Parts: sequence; C-alpha cells; structure tokens
Amino acid sequence: MQEHHPASAYKNETHSVITIGTFDGVHVGHKAILKKLVDSAKKEGLNSVLLTFFPHPRMVLQKDTTLQMLTTLSEKKALLEKTGLDHLVIHPFTKQFSRMTAVEYVRDLLVNKLHAKKIIIGYDHRFGRNRTANIVDLKEMGVTYGFEVEEISVQELDDVAVSSTKIRTALKEGDVETANNYLGYPYMITGTVVKGKGIGKTWDYPTANLQPAETYKLIPKNGVYITQAEINGVLKYGITSIGTNPTVGGKARTIETFFLDTEANLYNKPLQLEFLKFIRDEATFKTVELLKEAIKSDEEIARGFIAKLNE
Repeated sequence: MQEHHPASAYKNETHSVITIGTFDGVHVGHKAILKKLVDSAKKEGLNSVLLTFFPHPRMVLQKDTTLQMLTTLSEKKALLEKTGLDHLVIHPFTKQFSRMTAVEYVRDLLVNKLHAKKIIIGYDHRFGRNRTANIVDLKEMGVTYGFEVEEISVQELDDVAVSSTKIRTALKEGDVETANNYLGYPYMITGTVVKGKGIGKTWDYPTANLQPAETYKLIPKNGVYITQAEINGVLKYGITSIGTNPTVGGKARTIETFFLDTEANLYNKPLQLEFLKFIRDEATFKTVELLKEAIKSDEEIARGFIAKLNE
C-alpha cells in the first residue's frame, strides 16, 4: 500500500476505483467494503484507492474536543496495510477545503487528481460545500466526467454503523471481548511509556505507565484488564489498570501495566497495548494491604486466562 499525504502527492496515472470515508477502527464491516473495492479494482485492472481526511471534519468545523476515535491515524494506516489496498490518500481537512463546491471536489480531486473510473460509495454520502450534494448528483457528474458510481447497500452501511456503535459502547462499558469481536482484532492503545510514581515497584509489581499518542483516542472504561504487547520482539501478557489509583490518592487518569514474567526497561519507548479481557472495576480499598491482595487475585485470574488461551 502506498500512502499519499496530501492528495497532490498522488502521481499515479492509472485509472482508479475509489471509496471515501473515515473508516475509524477499520473493523469487520469496513473490511467488507474494502474487499469489495480491492476485488473490483483487480477485476478491472485499476488501482484501489481509499480517500480519507485528517483531521476529522468535526475537529475542524465544530471544534469538537470531545470526539473519541477508535484508531489514531498511524493505527489506521497499519490496519489498512493488511487489506490489500493499493493506495491510501490522506487529504488535510481544512475550512478552506470544506468550502469547495461539489463540482470542484469531484472534478479537481476525484477525477483530475485521483483518476476515478469507479466510485464505490454509500447511498447517504453527501459532499461539497455545506454537504449539499448527494449520490444522485454524483451519478450525474459520473456521466459528465466518465466514471461509474456503485452504491454500497443499505445493509452493508447499517452493519458498519451498528458495528461502530457497538464497539464504542462496549469499550465504554469495559467489554473489550465484544469490541474485539466486532473489530476483528484486539483493541489497542499506542503511545510511549513515561515515568509514573514508582509505587508498584516497591510492591514487586513494577508498572509501565502508557501515555497515549493522541488525546482523541478512546480509552476503555476505568478498571483492570488482561492485556498483551510485543516487547523486544516477544509477546508478553500484562495486567493493566486504567483509572486514578484512588487508594493511594491518585488524581490523574493513568494506564499502568504490570507485565508478567518480564524484566525490561520500557521508559521512553513506544508501546502498543492490546486489550483481551476485563477483570474488574476500579475500586478504592481501605488499606494498601487490601489493594495488594486484589492485585494478587488479578494476577491469578490473568494467569488462568492466559493458560487457557495458549492451550
């Protein structure tokens, strides 16, 4: 997969089959649409192209700072790499770009720049200044500019919408197993390991404190999870606590992982943490000793789960 950022970097002259969208999460529903795109392009000897925009339009037009995404841009790229897509075009979404008329958008970007021969798109797709144009307009422009429009079925779009909603809901409820089922892979948080308070180390439970790469990344519900990550090329399992550490007077929300049977200095190193199972809610314990007992119980549950996973 070749990446082009912005669209002006796309220099391939071969005609293309294009789909357009955010594809946040690149979940099972999205993959069905991308397979349709890739298969169609191969059948017709054309390039398969996904046009997506960054930042998310809501971040630009509505200044939406509460927007939570299932994937960061780098995570999305890594997931799309596995779909067989020929080209990923990431175009900057700006207020100026949003003012393009529908005709300018189709003619200048889709046709002249990306060489669209076919566009696979949802029946409810809207585009152009103030999102005034729809799929009927797109089909009319197809006649003018020489491209075909293939509608994504209502059922497929419903599957995508339902999956996205269920994934977000599940993560906010701590149900990572349901989220993973819809995603088709373990939900992940990527970032850098930063220094924490170092309390866990004094209890023989040293933790890696993960600072997510982007503030817009959706963080699952506070609680304790079984997780995994690749460390120095080896898959390691961990117990991850998301929350404020109320028993020891914590205030800020943190993501701390104790990796089982692992000795490695992870400070300032990148880490991709994958969530496998929810163990329990965050709790405030009356004493530190009770907290230690709970952590020991968490470890026993995690080891039992991992043993079954690797049977």
